[in-house]
Amino acid sequence: MHTSRAHLWLSTWLLICLIGLAAPVWASAQALDVSVMPNEPLSLTQYVALLEDPEHSLSLADVQAPEQAARFHDNLPASSALTLGFTRSTYWLRLTLRNNSEQPLTRMLVVENPRISHVQAYLPDAQGLYQTYTTGCDTAAPRLYPNRNFVFPLSLPPDSEQVVYLRVHSSVGLLVPLRLWSEAAFHLYERDDYLVQAWYFGIASAMILFNLMLFVALRERIYLLYVAFVACMVCTLAIKNGLLGEMLPGGTLLDSNVAYYSGASLTVSALMLFMRRMLRTDQLMPRVDRLLLGLVVLFALTPLAYALALPMLARGAILLYLSNVLVILAVVVACAIKRQRSAYFFLAAFALLMLGGAMTTLRAMGIVPTNAFTVDGIQLGSALEMLLLAFALADRFNVMRRDKARVQEQLLHAQQQLVDTLKSSERELEQRVAQRTDELQLLNSKLETLSLTDSLTGIANRRHFDSILQQEWQRAVRQGQPLALAILDVDWFKRYNDHYGHPAGDACLRQIAQALAATVCRASDRVARYGGEEFVFIAPMTDAQSALEIAGRVIQAIAALALPHSETPSGYVSVSMGVAAVIPSAEHTASMLLQQADAALYQAKTQGRNRAVLTEDASKARSNIPSQTPD
Repeated sequence: MHTSRAHLWLSTWLLICLIGLAAPVWASAQALDVSVMPNEPLSLTQYVALLEDPEHSLSLADVQAPEQAARFHDNLPASSALTLGFTRSTYWLRLTLRNNSEQPLTRMLVVENPRISHVQAYLPDAQGLYQTYTTGCDTAAPRLYPNRNFVFPLSLPPDSEQVVYLRVHSSVGLLVPLRLWSEAAFHLYERDDYLVQAWYFGIASAMILFNLMLFVALRERIYLLYVAFVACMVCTLAIKNGLLGEMLPGGTLLDSNVAYYSGASLTVSALMLFMRRMLRTDQLMPRVDRLLLGLVVLFALTPLAYALALPMLARGAILLYLSNVLVILAVVVACAIKRQRSAYFFLAAFALLMLGGAMTTLRAMGIVPTNAFTVDGIQLGSALEMLLLAFALADRFNVMRRDKARVQEQLLHAQQQLVDTLKSSERELEQRVAQRTDELQLLNSKLETLSLTDSLTGIANRRHFDSILQQEWQRAVRQGQPLALAILDVDWFKRYNDHYGHPAGDACLRQIAQALAATVCRASDRVARYGGEEFVFIAPMTDAQSALEIAGRVIQAIAALALPHSETPSGYVSVSMGVAAVIPSAEHTASMLLQQADAALYQAKTQGRNRAVLTEDASKARSNIPSQTPD
């Protein structure tokens, strides 16, 4: 037993020793020889090992320990950048460099993404001790090397090997383009890079000053909106490229990701305000214009949200920007289809800008690779956009001038024609006045008819019914003839609306009104919609029994419609009717007749619905009628 334990312990110890001996060999096998470097940068994606730290708790000593060192992932695919997406984890990058020459070398390690929030570089010195350098767009620490990107000079002694560690974390999409330059090649690239940036910002500054002068001279607000858009765009691109902090004091705050996303939102707001003015969407597409105004307000408010919770909103903000690009393109194309002249210029000017912005956004999301177009394409598109829009604004001014001259010419011509035709127009004017008077009388008659007609069912409304009731009552008083009145109420109509919806309820009321009008068909009879689901009919010179028969035929006609109603015992729409008939005298009034019919309707409902009840039957049970009408 003791011998077996001793063998097991010895085997374990030997295995640990072998692993320890193999570790340096493995590290050496992964070392990148930098003694000979091309003039072009060397992408280091396939040479680094990657370790994720979700808890942000690992230190340099931790990642150097065997347990954590074994967790590094190497053999990463060759690409232009490490695309880590919208992650809240911290990542450690390990890079082993070897100088096989007999001369000391200086190499420039460059992280070509100014939008990384936190970058910590652990670089070994001549004694092999690690020096820590902290930088990043969301940190206040100064950069080791003054450049818009994060640059770390590396000194490699002759015939030596160094292991460099980088610790990166970002509040937005984490994209790490890692490149190694020779010192001379990097300085040449750095000069050309800043020359390109100066070229772009010089063009932008000239356009801003030129359009400001146009605004002062012409007092056209569109030029001021264009200046606001270009200024927001320039500031946003300066933040994106890590330049605003170099140009202005307080660089740390101005170079932050919150400032970058806020600048992008303000740029979009200014762009849409300029687009509305240029394309005149308030006149051409009023509804779309209200949508654009809503988006302007939305983007103007997003900087407050970014200041509070950018890491949680970054991915959604990217999708919002991409969606807005599609909205703008759709609006511009729609205006172009409507032959809006400025839309052609606008579409041409902003096509490259939007494409460059989309490529930059997709690069941040890791969907497209990192290259010259996806990194600086938006600046090229922006420069072309500014030049094209300068022509567009000039064209707009020329079109306005030509339109003004044409309008003036037309006004002079119209004035001459007016003088020539004034005398002959006097007689025509009198005829037109008479004709218009007749038309107005006809329209007034139509309006009066409409005011007496229920808009849903097409039969008389409550107002018309009240007038007819008074007329028929007075006629019945004079002639001593009976007058009958019935009130119809749709059974369980609220349940019908709740179950089938209000459109179906409206259709049901229309069919009931048609059935009622078709059944009560004498020339002297009148039907009307009393209100809601209640209808009435007046039958002059009709006694109670005849009115009850008419009501029965109405109930049968509505039952014949077979309108489904699953919320009733019968399964179909039914109605209840209250009928009243009197010979008017001094003791009666039209209101009493209406009350008697209403009481009969209550009784019809309390007796089970789907029936007609005479007022004589209803009066016996009046005391049993509930205080509120059942559905």
